[in-house]
Amino acid sequence: MAAAPLPAGELAQRLQGLNLYLVGMMGAGKSAVAHPLAEALGYRVIDADSVIEATAGRPIPEIFANDGERGFRELETAVLDSIAHWHSLVVATGGGVVTQPHNWGHLHQGVVIWLDAPQELLLERLLADSTARPLLDQADPADRLSALLAERRPLYGQADLVVLQQGGESPSQIAQRVLEALPTILRQRQQAPETPAQLLDRDGQPRQSLN
Repeated sequence: MAAAPLPAGELAQRLQGLNLYLVGMMGAGKSAVAHPLAEALGYRVIDADSVIEATAGRPIPEIFANDGERGFRELETAVLDSIAHWHSLVVATGGGVVTQPHNWGHLHQGVVIWLDAPQELLLERLLADSTARPLLDQADPADRLSALLAERRPLYGQADLVVLQQGGESPSQIAQRVLEALPTILRQRQQAPETPAQLLDRDGQPRQSLN
């Protein structure tokens, strides 16, 4: 028999303020899922792309056009570094945040959750969305999406938790599945030893100091 789901309040206590970073391809629903997930835990929501635009004072397509992808990635890393100093956040990251090795140092300070979805579902959502996507501004967006997925899937696989979507679920239902899965990857804090640790010299005898 499966264990009963952990109440959200108790789960929030076990998280102890750890940030939750939602990663995944564009169209994976990171921003949509972040809101019900944060509400359940009493967390705040941060949309990393929105913070990047506010920091740069320009929309993301303009950043790509003027500074290239490299310039955008540098700004994304700086924003992630700033976010990592806060706690109790659900962070909806950009799809390419995982491509920069330095970013993983920030992501792994919290819990990384990959919202995975089949390519067909991602493409369906992206074609129905009017949001400008510089990396998909190609003659064949399906082919470009396929190439990006092939590059990024192994990187997303470094996440602490994977939640697979098949379509037909609301953001709230996906958030609920995240909540149910989180306890399986949270490590219990180690208990303090019953007796204090002792410093020993070369002969195995107790020492009073490190000097």
